[in-house]
Amino acid sequence: MKRVKDFTFLIIMIFISSSLMAKDVKVTITGKDITIKHAFEQIEEQTKFSIAYNQTKFDVNRKLTVSIKNLELGKALTIILRNTGFTYKINGTHIVIKQLNESLPTGKPNNGKSVQTIRGVITDAASGQPLSYATVVLLNTNPLKGSSTDSLGRFHIDKVPIGRYDITVSAVGYEPAVLREVLLFSAKESYNEVSLKERTMNLSEVVVRPNVNKEQPLNPMVLAGARMFSVEETNRFAGGFDDPARLATSFAGIAGNMSSNSISVHGNSPQFLQWRLEGVEIPNPSHFADMTVLGGGIFTALSSQVMGNSDFFNGAFPAEYSNALSGVFDMSMRNGNNQKYEHTVQIGLLGVDIASEGPLSKKNNSSYIINYRYSTTGLLGGLVGGLNLKYQDLSFKLNFPTRNAGTLSIWGIGLADANNVKVESDQSKWISYADREDVKTDLMKAVAGMNHKIFVAKDTYLKTSLSATYSENKQFVKMTEDTKTYEPVVDFKDRDWNLVFSTFLNKKFSSRHTNRTGVTVTGLLYDLDFNLSPTYVPVTPMNKIVNGNASSVLISAYSNSVLNITDRLIANVGVTAQLFTLNNNSSVEPRVSLKYRVAPEHTLAVAYGLHSRLEKLDYYYVTTPATGDKLVNKDLSFAKANHFVLSYDWSITNNIHLRVEPYYQSLYNIPVEAGTSFSIINHDLYYLDRALVNTGKGQNYGIDFTLEKYLSKGYYWLLTGSVFDSKYKGGDGIWRDTKYNRGYMVNGLIGKEWICGKQKQNVFSANIKLSYQGGDHYTPIDETASKAKHDIIFDETRAFSSQFPSVLTSDISVGYKINKKKSSHEFSLKILNAGLLTGQHGYIYNEKTQTIDKLEVIAIIPNISYKIEF
Repeated sequence: MKRVKDFTFLIIMIFISSSLMAKDVKVTITGKDITIKHAFEQIEEQTKFSIAYNQTKFDVNRKLTVSIKNLELGKALTIILRNTGFTYKINGTHIVIKQLNESLPTGKPNNGKSVQTIRGVITDAASGQPLSYATVVLLNTNPLKGSSTDSLGRFHIDKVPIGRYDITVSAVGYEPAVLREVLLFSAKESYNEVSLKERTMNLSEVVVRPNVNKEQPLNPMVLAGARMFSVEETNRFAGGFDDPARLATSFAGIAGNMSSNSISVHGNSPQFLQWRLEGVEIPNPSHFADMTVLGGGIFTALSSQVMGNSDFFNGAFPAEYSNALSGVFDMSMRNGNNQKYEHTVQIGLLGVDIASEGPLSKKNNSSYIINYRYSTTGLLGGLVGGLNLKYQDLSFKLNFPTRNAGTLSIWGIGLADANNVKVESDQSKWISYADREDVKTDLMKAVAGMNHKIFVAKDTYLKTSLSATYSENKQFVKMTEDTKTYEPVVDFKDRDWNLVFSTFLNKKFSSRHTNRTGVTVTGLLYDLDFNLSPTYVPVTPMNKIVNGNASSVLISAYSNSVLNITDRLIANVGVTAQLFTLNNNSSVEPRVSLKYRVAPEHTLAVAYGLHSRLEKLDYYYVTTPATGDKLVNKDLSFAKANHFVLSYDWSITNNIHLRVEPYYQSLYNIPVEAGTSFSIINHDLYYLDRALVNTGKGQNYGIDFTLEKYLSKGYYWLLTGSVFDSKYKGGDGIWRDTKYNRGYMVNGLIGKEWICGKQKQNVFSANIKLSYQGGDHYTPIDETASKAKHDIIFDETRAFSSQFPSVLTSDISVGYKINKKKSSHEFSLKILNAGLLTGQHGYIYNEKTQTIDKLEVIAIIPNISYKIEF
């Protein structure tokens, strides 16, 4: 009882002291026809108070004329709020603007509706330091609910009715931010990390619009050519299929493939994309990676259960990103809940998904998160090429914050895939040589690392990572004429080990200058043994096309500075360098970008960067029958590209945003085969058996459009479009269309949520995506040569001169979530390509009829699932 009295006395004393402090604070505000928002900003600039309000209810753009000189804060607020129907409440160093007669939040459940907790951390965007006394307010609550951060930048809002919320965050001396579409349901707490940008000048000189998290990449060094990638969107958008790679194809300028999750950015090859996890470059983390399309797979191994919000770059990325030509998918894993245990089990047509997270030690705030998926996709295999696909993956992250020694995290992912296609037992059904093949494929990948972050000074932190990656691909193919004797035609073994050490120092010199300088050393160890028959009809003995058992090192270093020249103009200047020790090829690459806030709702940005990329290791170890053991590609140089991006952003309303991005990319040093139309730009097989030279070129240019309405009032929509041209010059010096020159793409997504049930706490959702795009280019068949060889032979002199027809595809998702007191249940139906057709086709040589048969490619992937979270 005494503790209760003491606590009550403490609260009363805090309230009295804050009121007395407000009386002692005096402000001066003068101006003619200034906005209320401008007046608030002057108060924040002159005092230690921060001001929060509901943007959807309170008109901060209302004009007023004031002449307040050295007046008490409370009296000044009364003058500013006169005749607005609003008043204020002072809570510590925070001022909350509320409607007259509006009661304070009680924190009690609303009519028996399930409640949950919203919490998180607020940091300085440049230095990473936690921000104390920042104000956090849930905009769409009545009465307003909010909190302020503690000395470690943490905030905590209890007993929030489940639903969706927009969160506004403000702090003295910082630009405010709005976190959109935060989903809160009964089984899981909502944890949010928000970074605020420090103001560089007195805001009486400029008006700043709150930053919206969906419009800004997570990396504060990025000014153009990137988009923040939301995990919540992966689960919600039709076509996402809980797979980040598939969701990315909804963005402007990014094309996907129905039968794989390959990502072509601005007409580039999918293999030109770099995958990163926790700041480390990793092998393509897709199941059956590179087997169907080089750079693609079936699904990514990183489940949305453990994935955190991430960044996707589509060109002219900053200096810290190297070894990529088209784009970078910079993914992160979220930390597990360090306060309570939460679990998820999902069962569907595609398999089982199990996840768990919780505290390892509540006292030390350490946590774990782990996810395991297993699938025997007989149904999927029947719909996509008749493959007997089996796959499983495991991902985890352990997080150990300390008081004085920084934060250590241990993380990893692993995946294992198997596919075994037997010879068709009924010989009467044999049509092509594929029916006589016995194919056994096994793939395995593993990535594990330790990251450590420590503040070495107030505005300086050091982040270091030590990680290892392992990749093993094996395929053995044998062919028969009578099911009794078999001849081997393919025998591939590819084992790669990478040891990666990476570190960078991030220093905030002032509100105007932040620098990040780092180095990455990657030790490459590999065992490559590729054997392939030159012809299958008839079968000829295998040749060794790749032979390498060695090691080499890739070293990269960079320095990157962000300069806040004014509150309107920001510059990013950097340089990166690479060295590949196998052949001592090196590259020095400048990067620069500018961002100018024309008005609170309008922003212009321009970016340039020179980028380079290492080829697949097996390319360097190609041998040919004519050269014997000589490595014909060992001296290949880096392929390079100049990127130019112009970006215009317009926040039309609080919930509607437009982005327009013209771009130009000039590629050179591209590996090609001398005297032929071959170029790495179009190569999509998982092996290579050609001698290459760095004389090829390419160019991609176009314009991307994105018009988006954020989820509000229960619905959202997204419209993206791209018009572009993609050309390449092969070893014969002729400019042609690239394989990925689709010409245009249009995506339309729309979704709606309905609150239902007796307690109005269940959610029914429906989402649809329509995509219309030009077809890929392909090389016509040389019918005469094909009939002579009894196999498909392409006319390379007319490379990529034909194009598949344009195609309209549709993806659908429907879900119903039931929120109980301590658990939630969700039933969902998701369909990829509900319309079946892809617009593409293939060819086989029919051994029975001695003709070339055309095969339409039809694909659909459905999934019915049930998920329980508790």
